[in-house]
Amino acid sequence: MAELQQLRVQEAVDSMVKSLEKENIRKMQGLMFRCSASCCEDSQASMQQVHQCIERCHAPLAQAQALVTSELEKFQDRLARCTMHCNDKAKDSIDAGSKELQVKQQLDGCVTKCVDDHMHLIPTMTKKMKEALLSMGK
Repeated sequence: MAELQQLRVQEAVDSMVKSLEKENIRKMQGLMFRCSASCCEDSQASMQQVHQCIERCHAPLAQAQALVTSELEKFQDRLARCTMHCNDKAKDSIDAGSKELQVKQQLDGCVTKCVDDHMHLIPTMTKKMKEALLSMGK
C-alpha cells in the first residue's frame, strides 16, 4: 500500500517538474546560451570580462533551479513528517496491544490521507513556482 502511495506522489511530482522544465526552464536555458554566446563575441572584452558576462547570463537559470529544488525539498519534508506521524501512531497502537492487522490498516489509512493531503498542494506549489520562474526569466 505505501509503495502505491509513493508511486502516486512520484508521478505527480514528475509531471509537475516536466511541465516546469518545458514551459519555463527550457526558455531560460535558451536565453542563457544565447546570452553566453554574445559574451564570447565581444572581441574587445578581456577574458575576465567575458567570464563575468557568462556568469551573469547563468545566474537566472541557477536561481530558477535552486527555487525548484528548494520547493521540492520542502514538499518532501512535509510529506515525510506526516508519514512519520503515522508510523508513530502505529507504534503507539502496537505498544498499547492493538492487533497487527488493525494497526496495518490504520497505518495504511493514515499514509493515504497524508498523500491525498499533499497531492492537493501540488497545483498551488506549481502555480507559485511558475509565477516565480516567469519573474526570474524577465
